[in-house]
Amino acid sequence: MSTSNTDLSDRLRTERHAVETFYRAFSDKNPDLVDEVLAPSWDDIPLASGQGAGPEGVKPIIRSVAQAFPDVQITVHDMIQEPGRIGVRAEISGTHQGELFGIAPTGKKVSFRLHEFHTLDGKRVTTTWHMEDWFGLFLQLGQFPKQA
Repeated sequence: MSTSNTDLSDRLRTERHAVETFYRAFSDKNPDLVDEVLAPSWDDIPLASGQGAGPEGVKPIIRSVAQAFPDVQITVHDMIQEPGRIGVRAEISGTHQGELFGIAPTGKKVSFRLHEFHTLDGKRVTTTWHMEDWFGLFLQLGQFPKQA
């Protein structure tokens, strides 16, 4: 294998590991894992209501997901990659045992889809565009958050 092929393989492996570790932060309920794999200026698009910027901004979200779904798991179904870019089709599952968006625990087992596109700098995730199927989740819970 030539040096350039080895370098490319190493880069792809490193970038894939970064994205897998990001999801593992949720499943392992360990927000500090993101410090290893998100760039300090990481851009999360769109930001959740009240979410701060960068890696520190996602940590409260990881904690709230873990509180709402103590058995949370993120299953990656597809990961499509080229150097500097990774697309993910995944599923979040768990049992609703804590408050989420003002919805009291229902005890229901749920799963909902997640689609994300990440850009990376060779080692860390620099930008994430994401879309979760919140509508599908709220249908499974049997209620929607109250509107302000």
